[in-house]
Amino acid sequence: MKLRSFSEKDVRGKKVLVRVDFNVPLKNGVVGDTTRISAHEDVVSRLLRWGARVALISHLGRPKGAVVPDMSLSHVRSEAERIFGIPVRFCPDCVGPEVEKAVQDQKDGEVLLLENVRFHPEEQKNDRHFAERLAAPFQVFVMDAFSASHRADSSTSAIMDLLPSFAGPLLQREATMLSSVSGNPERPFVLILGGAKVSDKIGVVENLMDKASAILVGGGMAFTFLGAKGEAIGRSLFEGDKADFAARMMERAKKIGVDLLLPVDVVTASSPDATAGQQVHPAGAIPADMMGLDIGPETVRLFAERAAGAKTILWNGPMGVFENPLFAAGTKGVAEGVAECTERGGTTVIGGGDTAAAAKALGFDGKVSHVSTGGGASLEFCEGKELPGIAPLVVE
Repeated sequence: MKLRSFSEKDVRGKKVLVRVDFNVPLKNGVVGDTTRISAHEDVVSRLLRWGARVALISHLGRPKGAVVPDMSLSHVRSEAERIFGIPVRFCPDCVGPEVEKAVQDQKDGEVLLLENVRFHPEEQKNDRHFAERLAAPFQVFVMDAFSASHRADSSTSAIMDLLPSFAGPLLQREATMLSSVSGNPERPFVLILGGAKVSDKIGVVENLMDKASAILVGGGMAFTFLGAKGEAIGRSLFEGDKADFAARMMERAKKIGVDLLLPVDVVTASSPDATAGQQVHPAGAIPADMMGLDIGPETVRLFAERAAGAKTILWNGPMGVFENPLFAAGTKGVAEGVAECTERGGTTVIGGGDTAAAAKALGFDGKVSHVSTGGGASLEFCEGKELPGIAPLVVE
């Protein structure tokens, strides 16, 4: 997928509004994770190097159209300034006279950070009039917030009808890497799926099954597949209304020659919060009072072996409740197989969300080709959906 990118002539001397995603975790006004801020360092430095006047716009949290001080982007300003290594000035609104004056007074080499766009209820209605107010002080728009690209909001969609619009480098990389694993992946292509629910992955399974050489199913969603086969899963997570889907997918995989692998053993305990007492059981013989919380050592070996031999991997969803050290071995073990694939020259992509969090927490984020910044956006992209924040930028 090729997106319209900006060159120096497109932005030099221009007032440029950049949609970023600074939707970061905050606690007592302190940023807990700066990954999303750092992801936009490239677009900021490139625009400044090419002589643009840069303003950044983002949402933070879910203020539902009201001004919520705890969700003000003023809390993010100092971290952005530290990461970008330049002055970042905060504007207490994102539309109106204050923004116009702030842009007019902006100094060379200084970035302007606008207030949370979701403090205005019109934003999430993709309101054109509000988009006109956002666009008014600017001459160019750059969309760099991949993780917000699946939302049709004024600052991600409607605004692109009003200003010359371009994809930022982060958005371009996301589109390129996700296209490489969901469009025409080099085989063997291994799809690794985990996380809690089958319902979150239905679209990905349906869209990519015909392209996959193997599908490795772990995490909580594996128990809906095992339960659909009539196996004993104890108190493990089970989506009864998705059991028919799981059964159909297993049958379809068998029919078209795709290896759909389920856990052969699992780590169990009485609760995800357990601090001891974990046991390993065959995946289809979990005691009635226990729940499966991670894939077992034999499954780790099988999954890691399949991953290591792949040419292309898309991984979405951890293999267990990795936040608890008792149930992190499955995700870590499969990650070692994915890292081996990367070392052998394969293309390995982690699809954002909990998987990206696991990659960072367990230290394998630097051992894959790409870690997506968007959970929901990466899923919808790989489902083959048209994303409103990307579609207007696609170059035929």
